[in-house]
Amino acid sequence: MPELPEVETVVRDLRPLIVGRTITALRIGSKTLRKPWSPEWDAEVVGRTTTAIRRRGKWILADLDSGAVLLVHLGMTGQFTAVTAAEPKPDHLHFAFALSDGSELRYRDTRRFGSVQWIASDELVQLAFGEKLGHEPFDIPAAAFATALRSSNRNLKALLLDQSILAGVGNIYADESLFRAKVHPQTLGSALTKSQCDRLRVAVEAVIAKAIEGRGSTIRDYVGGSGLRGGYQDEFAVYGRTGEPCAKCGTAIEMTRVAGRASHFCPRCQKRRGGTR
Repeated sequence: MPELPEVETVVRDLRPLIVGRTITALRIGSKTLRKPWSPEWDAEVVGRTTTAIRRRGKWILADLDSGAVLLVHLGMTGQFTAVTAAEPKPDHLHFAFALSDGSELRYRDTRRFGSVQWIASDELVQLAFGEKLGHEPFDIPAAAFATALRSSNRNLKALLLDQSILAGVGNIYADESLFRAKVHPQTLGSALTKSQCDRLRVAVEAVIAKAIEGRGSTIRDYVGGSGLRGGYQDEFAVYGRTGEPCAKCGTAIEMTRVAGRASHFCPRCQKRRGGTR
């Protein structure tokens, strides 16, 4: 599933390609996504100009000049790209927004777990997000992060995946951040010291920033808004490297299930200590 770095890359790629362009027509595929598109939204979109595009957690928000928002989630296999109209139509194409410069903004999704919705205003978007989305990794106060972790008896992997604490972090970057911070994914939040909390917060910021610099990670389907693949998968320290030697100490990387997700770690660099589950 695309996480914060991938979604941020899509937004940055699309910004110069769609902002200021008017949507002149809309084609919709026959199969519905996780959340269906309402036919009455067609008239709310066609003829409108995109004024901005931004990200919140793993969500993409395209602002229209009417004050409405196109709210997009990539699900597991979604691709949101701007291409020339002459580009051959791919399979699993669910939306094609024709733009005033002759290009098309396309949403493709093989597994159809993503969504494209029209929302009447940004206020309604933020109301829908409510407390479901916490701080972005780059702006969470150190004290708030430490409190969220140390007040919980859940393990760190579950806490990092909790979008109400950190918006945008998923399985890949949770594993990479825990390795960088040298803590085991099963460590309980309540067992952390303040210095460990600070170390993990800094690790999350560093990993996310580096992944954005690398245009995200392409494991299977992900491409950026311009259609280019990500490159950060070539820099993984632990994720997907089960049985391979740790670059730090040479110990074989292990994988176990934590918080219901496959979790990769180095048993030497991230030793299990007291206060784990």
